[in-house]
Amino acid sequence: MESAFERSAGQEALIADWNPPVIDTSKPHSARIYDYLLGGKTNFAPDREAAEQTLAAVPHASIAARANRAFLLRAVDHLARTGVRQFLDIGTGIPIEGRNTHDAAQAVAPESRVVYVDNDPIVLAHARALLSSHADGATAYIDADARDPEAILAHSALSETLDLDQPLAVLMLAVLHFFPDDDKPADVLQRLTDRLPAGSHLVLSHLTGDFDPVTTGGGVTVYRKSGIPMQVRSRTELAALLPDGWEPLEPGVELVSHWRAEDGADLPDPSEIGCYGLVARKL
Repeated sequence: MESAFERSAGQEALIADWNPPVIDTSKPHSARIYDYLLGGKTNFAPDREAAEQTLAAVPHASIAARANRAFLLRAVDHLARTGVRQFLDIGTGIPIEGRNTHDAAQAVAPESRVVYVDNDPIVLAHARALLSSHADGATAYIDADARDPEAILAHSALSETLDLDQPLAVLMLAVLHFFPDDDKPADVLQRLTDRLPAGSHLVLSHLTGDFDPVTTGGGVTVYRKSGIPMQVRSRTELAALLPDGWEPLEPGVELVSHWRAEDGADLPDPSEIGCYGLVARKL
């Protein structure tokens, strides 16, 4: 077994060998729009313009984005406290200092191991921040498309970091609403999780129009006009994406702001969130 120092050195060497990714800043990108909504600085004029148009259509979009990030951290914290030590985070997005999957997991269990997956060049450019693992654990980054589960599962960085014969948690936060029905999201999830052992977990979040369809529809229109495909889904439609043999944990499909919220938390109105969260376990 290689040491933490050797893993870190190998990861640094991998980064050093990467050619600078080609980043098209002339068009808005979903990850950079999301970064802007979270108050980040890794975005460009077209992203900010699209984000402002989104805010004009959906005034609470920033609140929903922050609630989604908080759900990610709560879900990872919960899973780490129940013994999960392996995480596969697909559609990682731009790193946020101290608020990434490995930060939450390793705060509970420093030996936790995390593999991040994204195909956005700007995320690749910031991957160094995702490799800042605790010495007792490990992190890795894979440049791959969520629509190609086979490429993700076959990648050497995955097998070198995670043990697929042991339970792990797969995270796809705010990803599947960028998969129209033609992309067959249920099939993608089935292929991604089919070989995972019992006791594995799946964490999803997804935009919905259940609470304010007119406002949400305006936001969808902005994204589509920006060249970004988007399809919101109902509570029932999100639950139907789960592969056979997966059982939702309590409270099931719930607003990300309400999923296992802290006692006494001041919860926003559902119309301000419009995003469901779900954590399921493989039986």
